[in-house]
Amino acid sequence: MSDPAEEAAFIEKLYEYGEQLNNAKDKSQNVQDYQGIIDAAKTSVKAKQLAAQLIPRFYKFFPDLSSPALDAHLDLVEAEELGVRVQAIRGLPLFCKDTPENIGKMVDILVQILGSEEFVERDAVHKALMSLLRQDVKASLTALFKHIGSVEEPSTDDVIREKVINFVRDKVFPIKAELLKPQEEMERHITDLIKKSLEDVTGIEFRMFMDFLKSLSLFGEKAPAERMKELIGIIEGQADLDAQFNVSDADHIDRLISCLHMALPFVVRGASSNKFLNYINKYIISVFDQLPGERKVDLLRSLAEFSPYTTPQDSRQMLPSIVQLLKKYMTWKKTGEEMNFTYVECLLYTFHHLAHKVPNATNSLCGYKIVTGQPSDRLGEDFSEHYNDFTERLNNVEEFTRATIKKLTQGMDENNKSMAGAKTDEEKEKIKTKKQNATTGLRTCNNILTMTKPLHAKVPSFIGDKRINLSWKEATKAASTAPAAGAKRPANAANGSNNIASKKGRGAGGLQNQLVNRALEGLSGGGRGGMRGRGRGWGGRGRGRGGGYR
Repeated sequence: MSDPAEEAAFIEKLYEYGEQLNNAKDKSQNVQDYQGIIDAAKTSVKAKQLAAQLIPRFYKFFPDLSSPALDAHLDLVEAEELGVRVQAIRGLPLFCKDTPENIGKMVDILVQILGSEEFVERDAVHKALMSLLRQDVKASLTALFKHIGSVEEPSTDDVIREKVINFVRDKVFPIKAELLKPQEEMERHITDLIKKSLEDVTGIEFRMFMDFLKSLSLFGEKAPAERMKELIGIIEGQADLDAQFNVSDADHIDRLISCLHMALPFVVRGASSNKFLNYINKYIISVFDQLPGERKVDLLRSLAEFSPYTTPQDSRQMLPSIVQLLKKYMTWKKTGEEMNFTYVECLLYTFHHLAHKVPNATNSLCGYKIVTGQPSDRLGEDFSEHYNDFTERLNNVEEFTRATIKKLTQGMDENNKSMAGAKTDEEKEKIKTKKQNATTGLRTCNNILTMTKPLHAKVPSFIGDKRINLSWKEATKAASTAPAAGAKRPANAANGSNNIASKKGRGAGGLQNQLVNRALEGLSGGGRGGMRGRGRGWGGRGRGRGGGYR
């Protein structure tokens, strides 16, 4: 409409329609006024902006015009002019004020424009979605999560899916206390929505959703054991423990070990997770040497952290495999092999905690003579050969460890001297890192000696408490307060795959393990390991598989 006078007259007419509708006691009788507003949505820019305010305001009074009214308004949402679009977006929640059946449709419309490059438009979308959530949180969440999808109903647009997940993470989760009312009902509803979505997620998405679930009162400190079991079940499903293990499937290994560590806090709170242990015992320990180096360390550390919480039944089942691995890495002196101190620390710790629960199981495995009065004692059989083999390996471990402590201590003295002569901050930082790594190495060695000492007796005492502070736990604190020079996070960790197991010491601990082994180079065997960026796989979404991964 190019004639300013004609446009002004039309705008004046629109105001007249609006005023007449405002003043009417029975607005439904003013059909021509509302139809005039709908028609105006196809004229000038200013008229469109005004119509975008008036159409939703009076929508509920004209059910017979609901279709043309909505169609006209949606045209405004898609208008070329930014101002018109923003005004139309702001009006969308009003279509649901008295007609809640429209909420799903309005959410669908809004998520299509979540990715707008215009900040003001994107902000209007966010505010409109939040308005709908406050009107009816249950219906709005249900509609939002349909765009995140599941294996049965996958999202058809990955770009939109990502935008919806980001919106839920940034806008919905932080105000859960305000939105999720009544609390128990709505926490259960969003939990069920998340559980469906977890069938098809990336590693970082899984961590994000699990962190949110843990924050709900439904799974809080006072939650019953079955709630912890529910979360363990979710993690077990993500680990795909029903699948046949294939050592060449790096993605499955990554997910398995990451999920194993994620399950630990719930196991600490009393939930059982023997499914993980059974799977590892059945498939993985037998091919341990074929795993990537860093995955070996992650697996052994997770098993060590799990071991205090295993049941006697799980302990009896796992012990033969653990003893087998322990003997393998407590190498004979005459072989000339170097020792991997990290492996030995993990395995000794696991051995102690498992054996503490079923001490007589060690009779046939290590040649001990522990009497419980059960047939499983097998005291009538001669296992002296096992005892001699086991104790000789213990002696060899102690000899290696004491020699390494001596060298590490000497290295500490040299580092102290070097620090005094260091001139640049870079030199000082490198020396500081070496000292931290040597300190962690000493912790590892001292832990090993503490755990080997009680195992020499014919009737040993097994450590079943928490007197041993695992070396990487303290190493994490050191690493977090003083990051190692040059030890930056891998660039490809940005895809989120590293995050799935980076909390509570896993990320920094893995890095620290690599640095510690550098400190032990020439003193001990390889075994560098830790978390790594995993590329696509755990970091990517795979469709059509029960665990939601390729």
